Amino acid sequence: MIRVVLTVLLAVALLAVSMPTLEDARTDTTAERLGTETDRLERAAGGLAADSVAVGDPDLAARTSLVVSAPTGFAAAPIDRLALANPSRTEVAAADRLSEGTVVLVYRLRHGPIRSVPVAPPTDAVGISLENGPIELDSGGATGLELRLVDEGGPTVRIVRVA
Repeated sequence: MIRVVLTVLLAVALLAVSMPTLEDARTDTTAERLGTETDRLERAAGGLAADSVAVGDPDLAARTSLVVSAPTGFAAAPIDRLALANPSRTEVAAADRLSEGTVVLVYRLRHGPIRSVPVAPPTDAVGISLENGPIELDSGGATGLELRLVDEGGPTVRIVRVA
């Protein structure tokens, strides 16, 4: 009986010691996966800009679609909010090197600070923008996005959420 009690106490102690490390690993995994999603978004925008010509009418513009997935499961930290936004319109202190045509992926992990990952425009000559302001993304799954190459005073990849 004493061996069972000591084994249980040892298991509880080991679990208590390892929990902060597990939480840090989950946070790092979530940040890495969100970085991967922004890379996918950048590649889709770059492919669209490389293969197409911008036009003024959004209905005639070249387009592509992309599904952005929020990390979920045991290895990922829970996300309270996930959105694409313009860095000038967020309360996030964005990096100084962000250009005018940059969009950021803004997220907040449960009980954590607001963080952002920049989504760089395809080239210096092609901008990136959001249609109708910030785009809320599903923090527990996948969100469909459509990218269109339009001419807004210069070629711009416009991102819109699809239902």
